[in-house]
Amino acid sequence: MDNEPQERLFRLPFKVPTFQGVRTLGVYLSGIFYALGFWTFLDAVLYSKHANASDVHVTFIDWIPFICSTFGMLIVSSIEKSRLLQGELNGESSFGSSLGGMDSRMAWQARSILFFGFSLLAGGLSGSIVVLIIKFLVKDYTSYPTVGMGVNNVLGNICVLLSCIILWIAQNAEDEYSYSLTL
Repeated sequence: MDNEPQERLFRLPFKVPTFQGVRTLGVYLSGIFYALGFWTFLDAVLYSKHANASDVHVTFIDWIPFICSTFGMLIVSSIEKSRLLQGELNGESSFGSSLGGMDSRMAWQARSILFFGFSLLAGGLSGSIVVLIIKFLVKDYTSYPTVGMGVNNVLGNICVLLSCIILWIAQNAEDEYSYSLTL
């Protein structure tokens, strides 16, 4: 071994994660949140089918908000950030150039699709809250195992929304050492 003292701050070796490691961690964390949301909702479905003793059960109406949230997440996660800013990067205005550039049309289409994806996410979350209120709270099913099916639906949609946000940030975060060389 060398007799030279190593210049370290901590006694145990601590390595600062690289940007690629943080991005990978974000993708894995997003997957964990989606799996947690799916399992929470699936728990309510399985409880309703096999162990529920009340008159209220999970039906297709309860599935619609979760399906909307999942489709919204797929749409939002498939849009690249570079497509959203494509017209502005080329010196065009956000409303298109006088020549009707293809880049501004591509950016407009990407923004429209992104808006549709976020609308599906918001619709799924608000739909699960509406199902909770109308199906469980208004009809006075306030005992926990029964109202828990509606609460699990809302929690599942919240986890899908968080998963989408984390995945969007992880996929579209720019590396501090990457340069954009455009003429």
